Amino acid sequence: MFFHLIITTDCNLRCKYCYEEAVRDIGVDVGVSFDYDLPSEISYDVNDLARFCSLDPDCSLIFYGGEPLLQIDRIKQIMDRVPAKRFLIQTNGTLLHELDANYIRRLHTIAVSVDGRESTTDFFRGAGTFKKVIMNVRHVVKQGFGGELIARMTVMEPVDIYEEVRWLLDNDEFSFPSVHWQLNAGFWNDFERRDFERWVEDSYNPGIRRLVRFWVDQMKKGKVLRIYPFLGIAKSLLEGKPSKLRCGAGWANYAIQTDGRIIPCPSMWGMREFYLGDIRNSSPIGLPEVFVGDRCHDCHIYRWCGGRCLYANVLKRWSWSSYRLVCKTVENLVNSLRRTLPQIRGLIKSGVVKYEDFQFLEFNGCEIIP
Repeated sequence: MFFHLIITTDCNLRCKYCYEEAVRDIGVDVGVSFDYDLPSEISYDVNDLARFCSLDPDCSLIFYGGEPLLQIDRIKQIMDRVPAKRFLIQTNGTLLHELDANYIRRLHTIAVSVDGRESTTDFFRGAGTFKKVIMNVRHVVKQGFGGELIARMTVMEPVDIYEEVRWLLDNDEFSFPSVHWQLNAGFWNDFERRDFERWVEDSYNPGIRRLVRFWVDQMKKGKVLRIYPFLGIAKSLLEGKPSKLRCGAGWANYAIQTDGRIIPCPSMWGMREFYLGDIRNSSPIGLPEVFVGDRCHDCHIYRWCGGRCLYANVLKRWSWSSYRLVCKTVENLVNSLRRTLPQIRGLIKSGVVKYEDFQFLEFNGCEIIP
């Protein structure tokens, strides 16, 4: 099992789509009861986490926040004392240089929040953020990090998805070997003040189609680029295997709050109705499963989508007609990849690329459906 381990709720950045939206959302009734007095840092005994993790021979821990590297000593303590099979981290990257090299080298995956070029990243995350992140990802590579380094984008208007992903994969600053993005849609009560519909129709959906063509063109040269939303869906289509919720939330990938309680997804922090256990007295094997609502089950691409986002399905911050625009982005993504299958199968058959090139560590924190 995979567990997002929420180290702290504090963060050293004030991003437009996170902190600023949260400030606007204060006091809004969302129809769910929350615990508002949860500790901002881990309050349980790390020995309890060690016992919990020891019960699963495939236990994977994803350090998460807030910004987890604000608690470096706690991260080191956990890596020293908890018998996890693998450790991963999702970080904004500004403090990576403060983690000792021997701990950096023990990480399986580092997912770094970067939204594209300097102007794009700094627009959303604050002036100077981009330079810090690039300096630090160069640093961890020099320190001997040999795992997977993923550029984790948050995407919304006015981002050009094609241009930003292309840049992250190949540029003069630092070319990331893997790219993943999450579409910022349906998490806040913000639809009416955004230009989401026009952006999706005029920029995002056409950009995805263009990016898929680029991805296949690179395959013809013998390279399967690790663009996670493409990689995950293409793998399922090639295998003919449908998937449950693709991020694993609520069935393969859970989150552990700072108080030790277990929830389906880190975004569902403090949602009492979705407390599924406690590391002090629960087992990681056989936790209750949580799934999206019936409306998703009736969708013709549900077997490939899996429901997109449990949190958005539960809170319903956007009206159904508004959220349908998000569903159309998923449909565009799936159909664009489905149309390439004959080409991809031909490239595999001819030996230009291998089926193994489409394999990846599932539930590593990448939302395969953005």
